Formats: sequence, structure tokens, C-alpha cells
Amino acid sequence: MKPLLLRGVLAWVSRRGFPHTTSQTQEIFFLKIKIAVFAFICFMLTAKVFSQDYEIKNLLDSLETTTVAEKKLELLSNITDYYSLKDLDKAIIYARKGVFLSDKNKNTKWQPRFYEMKGRIHANMIQLDSASFYFSKAEKGYQKIGDKKGQATTYFKIGWVHKKKGELQKALEADLKALKLMESIGDKMGIAGANSRLSQDVLLQGRKQEALDYAKKTIAICEKNNFQRELVFAYTAAGDASIALSNYQQALEYFEKALNEAINQGFDAMSLSDFYNNRGNALKRLGRYPEALQNYKESLRLAQESNYQNALNTIGANLGEINLLVGNYEEALPYQLETIRLTEESGDLPNLPENYMHASTIYEKLGNYPAALEYQKKARIMGDSVAALESDRNMSELLTQYETEKKEQTITTQNAQIAQQKRTQTLYVILAALLAIIVFGMFFILQNIRKKRKALAILNTELDAKNKQNELLLKEIHHRVKNNLEMVKSLIALQSAQLTDTASKEAMLASQNRVQSMGIIHQKLYQGNNLGAIEMKDYFLNLGEGVLDTFNAEQKVRIECAMDELNLDVDTAVPIGLIVNELLTNALKYAFPDGNSGKIDISLKHEKDALQLRVSDNGIGKMEGAVPKGTGFGTQLIRLLTQQLNGTMHEDHSHGTTLLFHFKNYVTA
Repeated sequence: MKPLLLRGVLAWVSRRGFPHTTSQTQEIFFLKIKIAVFAFICFMLTAKVFSQDYEIKNLLDSLETTTVAEKKLELLSNITDYYSLKDLDKAIIYARKGVFLSDKNKNTKWQPRFYEMKGRIHANMIQLDSASFYFSKAEKGYQKIGDKKGQATTYFKIGWVHKKKGELQKALEADLKALKLMESIGDKMGIAGANSRLSQDVLLQGRKQEALDYAKKTIAICEKNNFQRELVFAYTAAGDASIALSNYQQALEYFEKALNEAINQGFDAMSLSDFYNNRGNALKRLGRYPEALQNYKESLRLAQESNYQNALNTIGANLGEINLLVGNYEEALPYQLETIRLTEESGDLPNLPENYMHASTIYEKLGNYPAALEYQKKARIMGDSVAALESDRNMSELLTQYETEKKEQTITTQNAQIAQQKRTQTLYVILAALLAIIVFGMFFILQNIRKKRKALAILNTELDAKNKQNELLLKEIHHRVKNNLEMVKSLIALQSAQLTDTASKEAMLASQNRVQSMGIIHQKLYQGNNLGAIEMKDYFLNLGEGVLDTFNAEQKVRIECAMDELNLDVDTAVPIGLIVNELLTNALKYAFPDGNSGKIDISLKHEKDALQLRVSDNGIGKMEGAVPKGTGFGTQLIRLLTQQLNGTMHEDHSHGTTLLFHFKNYVTA
């Protein structure tokens, strides 16, 4: 909006001219106009920032005072949306609170919404496994309540994650599912969005002209229906396809339209970062390197301002490449190496070969030929790996199947009708032949069957009633056990409040966490559908959030569970939960001193005839010769629980602290 406003004012003046003035007078006038416009823009931006700050303060104040669960969930949703555009670290805290509150109240309307929000934040932070986990829960939640639009928007996000992982066929399948859902509910804007994504999908296959056709189709839908916001993304898809077709001037025109529309509509900093980056890409390919560099720098500024991790990876790569093109090899190298590090860390496989080749070229220009050769080998190996991830033939067949599906429906219906007529005729002939034989014995057989069915129905009704009664009683038992454990935890908290000795208070806090770890298990049992099993990944996430909350470390330490879903019985889950609780407590107490930030990874999986539990952190580790801290009770408890499960434990302190357990006594459900 700022450049458009300034250009508009200057164009208006230039069209009318400056009669009876010198060129110096004209320059002074232009300068005054620029100063006035700049002052007006500053005033509008200041007013906007003040308005936003006032808005979020009101939301936070309302969240503190309201006691109605439904209202709290609505406020948490608005706060999460606000911080999603400003500060992802804060956004994920409020999304987590929304997940907890909606789960606690079993609010099926809000549960999938918060799962989707939390997954989107993880995706923007390039935490793809966590994003996939929450998107999967969101999709199931929307399906349960029959929200087809919610399902479709979640499929869009699942498709984006698959693209980042290089799983192109899965991405296409997700986008096609979303398109079919949008068509089933007649959502024209959703259909336009799906076509934009299909344009990206076929472009990744190398079907460039087809990608441009999809994008143009989307532009036409948006212009016809005045879908201004979706039009921005349609222009972007058309620009991407034009770049792939080497029509860089056309790409620049599309990207210019997308950026100007986004500015006029007040898009957030994250989106604008992407659009500046796109325009930089077109300018770079047109050889307008200084302009491209300015666009990349503006994109980087916006990404850093909003902590937009996904964009930081891409922009770093572009800054490395543009400095390489202009010969600033020393300046290009740090950008390129940091981009490779972030791309490897996030698992963004499709972009790795190109980044490896840029690094190889930079090292070659700097005369470091061994490093250049090493990165060239990496690019070749990774390129072969990514190329093997998908089958273009299968993807083409999948898309063709959808595109021809509607045309084939009429033929399929007609063939089905003909086949049905033939089957009916054959059936009539057979029935006529057998009717005389069957009719005499049918009466007696039917009477016997009726008696047996009646007796069986009575028995089934009695069994169903007993099963439901037993299930209800078992759920009630777990509910009461959980409530009793909560009462024990509260009593310990009241007792610890009376203590002044630090060691005693820490022991009490540890006891509270142990009780809480067992309480979560019983809560999961009575809330779930399977009364005999605990899903461990979901349990670890809940346990981790509870321990983080206890130590007030939500913003400093991140807990991740890179594991598949695994169901264990209660007798196995309880000791494992207590072991993980002790390890998390120790890590938060000793691994990150002086308020340091860090990460704790938890995984549990089958390995031959044993369960393998791995808990690691990137903290300070165990210093040689250091005096052991604490009472030692937690360590003793871990060993006893390991023995109970006939397990072994191994420690590694070379990089932080890693503890590896193998349990032979376990039961899966």
C-alpha cells in the first residue's frame, strides 16, 4: 500500500505538470509530497500497532476473568490466531492450552480446530512430525462431527507437509481429497484453493504447462466470484508455473500482482515475506540482481520479524545464490551453509540437492576444491534419493483418474443397469425352477428359524446390557482412581506449601509429578474407547506438557515424541510412565541451568523381542567428577522399575544426556 500510494500521488502531480516553475522548484515540491506521504504512512502504522496491542490486551484480560469453558475456548482461538501472525512460540502455548481445555471438556466442536491450529504452527516451525500428528487428529475430529470443510482445509495442510517431505504422490492424494470435499459442499472458494494446490502438485511432477493451465483456471474462478484473497495465491501459482516454463517476465507480472493485492488486503508479515521472495526469484532470473537482492532482504526482515522458520530456510538459500551470482562468494557461503543446516534439520528433502550444488559452486569459486567435490557428491546422492521417492507414472494416473471420473460416471451407470437387468432375468428363471421345491419346506424352516432368532435376540440383549454395565463400571473405577490420585496430588501440594526446607519441597514436587503420571493413565483409560490399552505417544505428549507446566519451562524447553502410535496395557504403561516422568524431571532440573533453552526427545518402539525406550536431551550432560545432585531416590526408582520390566539401561553423556532402555516384560494391546 505504501509504494502504491506514493506512486499514485506523484503520478497525479506529474500528469498536471508544474507551470511557471523551475526544475529546482519541482524537486522541492516532490520532496514535500514524499515527506507528507511518509508522515501519513507512519501515523497509520502507529495507529494500527496501537489498535492491535489494545486488542490482544483485551483478549488476554478476558481470558483471565471468564469462567465459561466455551468462551475461554473462543478467546484462546482468537489469541492463537493473533500470535500465529506475530510470535509462533507464544502461539503454540495458547494452542496447547486450547487443546488441553477442549480435550478436558470433550468439546468435539473445538477439539479439531485446536488440533488443526497446533499442527499449522508446528508446520510453520518446520516440526513436520508433530504437524502430521496433530493434522491427523484434526482430520479424525472433523470427520466425527461431519465437518467436511474442516476436513478439506486439514487435507490442504497435510498435503503441504507431504510436499515438504518430498512425498509428492501423497500430497496429490490429499489435495484431491480436499477438492472432492469442496465440490461436494459447493464451496467455490475452496475449489479455487484446491486448483491452486493442484497447480503446485503437477508442477512438482514437471508438468509445467498443465500447472499454468490450472493456475489460470483458478484466476478465472476468483475474478468471476470476486475471491480477492484466493486470487493472490492463484497469481502466485501462475508465477511459479511461468518460472518453470522460463517465461520470467510473465512470472514477474504475476508475482507483482500477487504482492500488490496482498499489500492492499493487509496480509500478515509471514505471507508478505513469501511474496517478496517470489518477486525476488523472478527478478533474479531476469538478471536484475540488485532489485532481487533488495526483495530478498525485505523478505528476510519480515520473516525474522514474525519468526517464520519455513521462510528463513528458503530466503537464506536465495540470499546465498544471489550473492553467488554477483560474485560475493565470501558473503554467499554463510547463507548457503546455514540454509543446508536448517534444510537437513527440517527434513526438506526436495530442496537439498539444489542447495548442495550451490555450496559446491561457492567452494569451487573460493578455491576449496575438496569441499566443492564433497557437496557435489552429496547433491548427486540426494538427487537420486529424491527422484526415487515418487513415481511420475502413478501420480499422472491418479490425476487423470480424477479428471475422467465424472465423464465415466454415465457409462458406468449404464453398464451397471444392463448388468443388473441380466442378473434379474437369470434370477427369475432360477426362482421359477426352485419355487415348487422350496415352498413346501419353507414354512417349517421359517418357524424354526424364528424361534431360534427370538431366543438369540433375547440372549444378545442381555449380553449387551451386561457388557455396557461392565464397561460403565470400569470407566467409573478409572475415573474415581484418577480423582483419588488428583486428591493425593493436592494433599501433597498442601503439605509442601508448609515446608521451608528446599530439599523436602523438591521431594514433594517429585511425588506430585509421579502421582500425576499415573493419574494421566487412568484419565486416558476412562476417556478412550479401549479400556485395556494406553496410546503411548499421546500419553507422553500430555505427560510432557504437565511436567513443563510444573517447572514453568514451556517457553524454554521443547519436548518432541518422534514415534508411531503404540498401545500398551496398564501394567506396562505405568512403570514406563514413571520412568519417563523421572527422566523429564531430572532433565528440567539439571540439564538446562541458568534458564537455558533446549529440547528433549522421547521415543518408544518395538525392537525384535523387546521394547526400546529412548530419552535424550541436548543439555549440559554429566560432567566428569561432578558430585551427584539430589537424594538419589529418583535414580533408585528408575532402576527398580527397569528390573520390574526385566529391562536394561544404558547412559550416554557424549552429547547432552541419552538414556536407552530395553524391556522384555511387556504387553501390547
